[in-house]
Amino acid sequence: MGGSKVLVLGGTGPAGICLLRELVYRKRATVVYARNPSKIPNDLTSNLLIEIVKGEMNDLAALSTAVAQSCVVVSLLGPNIIDNSISPTQFADYYKSSVFPLMRQHGVRRILAMGTLSIVRPQDRWSLFRFFVVQFVRLVANTVYHNILNLARTFDEEAHDLDWTVFRIARIPGESDEANWRRDREDGETFVGWIGEKGWSGTQRRGALARWLVDEVETATTVWIGKMPAVSWLVGSGRRVS
Repeated sequence: MGGSKVLVLGGTGPAGICLLRELVYRKRATVVYARNPSKIPNDLTSNLLIEIVKGEMNDLAALSTAVAQSCVVVSLLGPNIIDNSISPTQFADYYKSSVFPLMRQHGVRRILAMGTLSIVRPQDRWSLFRFFVVQFVRLVANTVYHNILNLARTFDEEAHDLDWTVFRIARIPGESDEANWRRDREDGETFVGWIGEKGWSGTQRRGALARWLVDEVETATTVWIGKMPAVSWLVGSGRRVS
């Protein structure tokens, strides 16, 4: 059951393109499920390690084709902060009704999915930065805010038989061209833990985030399974040494 590739959802944005570059750099066979494959640079679409499956969010047959080839799912899907027209359960419904059932069908257990600071965990500590960010999102993008909360609830309640991790991010600057990705992937160490803990910064460059995600795929660590850690640049760390 299942295949050997890394399935990437949300691979057409800047963070997703950085992830694809990191996967190719690590020589990982990858399948990308995308609505608009034209957003992916030609140097990636032409790479033999990358396979693209085109499909909409409601195209279960196409998504099934992608999931069937994979051993792990890495999802950077999330609502656009300027789009308040979407359903507050759009992404939660997608995981619950499409992604999770197909993972079970094809025997794929591991998924890493993106979340944000709007998700609260009991282990979190007080953070003024987090308070202002969340209040801003609730005020100007309430539908986006509820999308993230519903996503977290869906993983908590509907993914009990899967090996899931929701990684919570805040600010992820950085460009996705090859030169910037190569520079940014060396940008310090990664903090993984709870918001407000020593070392948490609330920011991480996209290239460095991609490096951490592929590290998680390759090490197959169980530390964060069933949890929602915050992921950021580690305060005080310099440029990362390979």
